[in-house]
Amino acid sequence: MCGIAGILDSTAERPPQSDELSAMQHTMRHRGPDGDGQWISPQGNIGLAHLRLAIVDLSAKAAQPMTDGRDNVWITYNGEIYNHLILRKMLEKVGRIFVTDHSDTEVLIHGYLEWGIDGLLQRLEGMYSFAIWDCKYKKLVLARDRIGIKPLYFTKTGGRFVFASEIKAILADPTIERDIDPQALNHFLSFMIAPAPLTMFKGIFKLPAAHIMEVSEDGTMSFRRYWDAVPGQSIDPSRISNLSESKLETFYTRGIRTHLEKAISKRMMSDVPIGVFLSGGIDSSANVALMSQMMDRPVETFTVGFKDHKHLNELDYANRIAKKFKTNHHEILIDETDMIGYMDDLIYSQDEPIADWVCIPLYFVSKLAKDCGVTVVQVGEGSDEQFCGYDSYMTYLKLHKIFWDNYIKFPTLFRKIIGVFAEKLATLTPRFDKVLEVFSRAGKNQELFWSGANAFWNVHKLRTLKRKLETSDLCELEQAGLDVSSLNNTDSGAIISSYLKSFDKRHLGQDHLTRMAYSEFRLRLPELLLMRVDKIGMSTSIEARVPFLDHKLVEFTMDIPMKWKIKGGETKYLLKKALQDLLPDDILYRKKMGFAAPMAEWLRGELGQRAEKCVLTSPLLDRDFLNRDNITKQFRDHMEGRCDNSLHLWTLYNLTAWYDKWITKP
Repeated sequence: MCGIAGILDSTAERPPQSDELSAMQHTMRHRGPDGDGQWISPQGNIGLAHLRLAIVDLSAKAAQPMTDGRDNVWITYNGEIYNHLILRKMLEKVGRIFVTDHSDTEVLIHGYLEWGIDGLLQRLEGMYSFAIWDCKYKKLVLARDRIGIKPLYFTKTGGRFVFASEIKAILADPTIERDIDPQALNHFLSFMIAPAPLTMFKGIFKLPAAHIMEVSEDGTMSFRRYWDAVPGQSIDPSRISNLSESKLETFYTRGIRTHLEKAISKRMMSDVPIGVFLSGGIDSSANVALMSQMMDRPVETFTVGFKDHKHLNELDYANRIAKKFKTNHHEILIDETDMIGYMDDLIYSQDEPIADWVCIPLYFVSKLAKDCGVTVVQVGEGSDEQFCGYDSYMTYLKLHKIFWDNYIKFPTLFRKIIGVFAEKLATLTPRFDKVLEVFSRAGKNQELFWSGANAFWNVHKLRTLKRKLETSDLCELEQAGLDVSSLNNTDSGAIISSYLKSFDKRHLGQDHLTRMAYSEFRLRLPELLLMRVDKIGMSTSIEARVPFLDHKLVEFTMDIPMKWKIKGGETKYLLKKALQDLLPDDILYRKKMGFAAPMAEWLRGELGQRAEKCVLTSPLLDRDFLNRDNITKQFRDHMEGRCDNSLHLWTLYNLTAWYDKWITKP
C-alpha cells in the first residue's frame, strides 16, 4: 500500500520539477513511511513519484517508480495484486525476465508489456490504482481496481495533467485554484459523498472504479470501463437448471463459502504482521474464524467501543469470538472528548467531506492496530450490500412489494400531480417527510432506492438549499468517454436512474435487491464506504483488505436471486448458512448493530455546540447555497430534543469544516 503522484506537461511551459514532486509526496507521507522515489523523463515532460508502505517484497529492488530495465515503461503503483505469483510464472514461461524476488509491481510492468492494459487488468486479482508511462507510445495509462478500493484523483489545468492518491497532493501546487463545486455539494447532501468523477473541489476529479484512463503526450484524455458488477459472469445457468430446492441451496452456500475462503486466503499475502478489525458481527467474525484455520499463530484482533454508551458496544461479542478462536485480542474505548480532539485531523485526512461518523471509531481502532505493530488488517466491508444485511434494505423491499410496484402502474399524470402536491407540502412541514418523498419520486418516475446511506432526501434539500446551484464544467470528461450526463441534474435521483437505466438495458427483469446492489457498487461502496476505509486507515499507515469484495465472490453473488438471499425474510440467509459450522447461532442470528457512534447524544453536548458554531459562522453560508434559517432550526430542534437531526447536522458539520480548512484558510 502506497501513495502515488505524477505530472504530465503537454506544452513544455511548466515541465515537472523534483521539488514539485517532493511537495506532493510530503502531503502523503502517512501513505508511505518506508521509502520514497521519483523519476523524471529525459525529455522532461513527465514526472512520477512514489511513497512506499512496504508490505510485499521489502527489498530495495522493489522500490518505485519502477521500470522494466529497458526504459520501455515506468510505473508508480498503489495496492496489492494477490495473484501476482501466478502471473509471474505465466510471464516467465513466455520469456519475461524478473529482477526482484517477488514484487507485484514488476508483474504489472511485464504484464502490461506482454498483454497490454486490457489483457493485464482482466487477469488481475487485487486492489490497485496505478499510472504507467509508456515511452514507446508516449502516453500515460491510469487504472483503478474493479471495486474502487484504492483512490485516484486528477486535474487538468492548461497543458498540465496532475494525478495523485490524495487530493491534498494535487493541492500542493499553489497555482491550482481552490473552490467548491456546487453540484458536488448538491449531491453530497444526498449521498454523503460526491459521486465520481466529481469531488467537492471544482476542477479536481476522481477516476471511477473499474476504469482505464489514457492521457496522450498532447494532453488528450480518454476513458473506458473494463468491468462491471453485473449478473451473468459466474454461474452457468445449465449447472443449476435441474437442481432441487435443497440442492440449489447447497450449491449457493458452498459457492459462497469456497469463494470467501479463497478471498481471505489470498489476502493473507504479506511480509509484515496482519490482523482483523473485529466487531463481533457476522462478517468480521467470519474473517477471524477462517483466518485462524489458515495461520499457525494467533490472529491479531482489534475492537473499539464507547466509554459512556455501552448500548452501542459490541465488546462482549467480540471477546466471545476472540476467546473461541484464541486470538491475540486488543480493544480501545473512546468518548466525546476523543472525538472533539480528533475532528481537525479527520477533516485533513478525508480530503473531501465523507459524512459518515463511522470514520471516528475507525480511526481509533486503526491507530490501535498500528500501535500494536500490525500493518495489514482484514475488514468486512461489502458483505451487507451483497447479502442484504441492512434492515433498511428489507424496509425498501417491503415497500416495493406492498406499495411501490402497484402505485408505479398508476397513470403518469396522476402520479405527477400527487408528486408535485407532496413536494410542496414537504416544504411547509417536516412531518411525514419521507412518506411525501416516496410520492414525489413516484411522480418523477425515479427509483425508490437511492442509497443505503441517504442523508438529505429531496424534501429535506428543498428546505436546506437556498437556491438552484450552478452546473459543473464536465464537457471535456464527457467528450473523453465518461458518462457524466446525470451529474448536472439538480435532482440527485437522476444519477441512480442513469446507473440503473444502463443496467436494465443489459439485464432486464432483475429483482429489486440485485438492482439495489448494483447501484451500491456504482456509488456508495467505492466512493463512501471504501474511501473512509482507505483515507482513515492510511492516515495511520494501515492497509485494509476487503475479502468480501473479491471480484470473483461479487460475480458469484450477483448471480444469486433475491429470494435466496433473504429466504424466509431472514437477512443474509445464505451467508449465515454458509458459515453455520464456523460461528455460533447467537453471533449468526443476533440483530445487526453496525459500526456506529453515539452521534445523536454527542451533538446535544459539547460537540454539538462546536458543530453549530462551525456551521453557522462558516463563510460557506455567505455564498447563498444554504438556508441559514433552516439550518439554525435544525440545530435548535435537535439540541432541545424535539427530533433527531444528527445525520443532517453531521453532514453539514463535515461540509463546513472542510470548506473552512481547504477553501477559506488553505
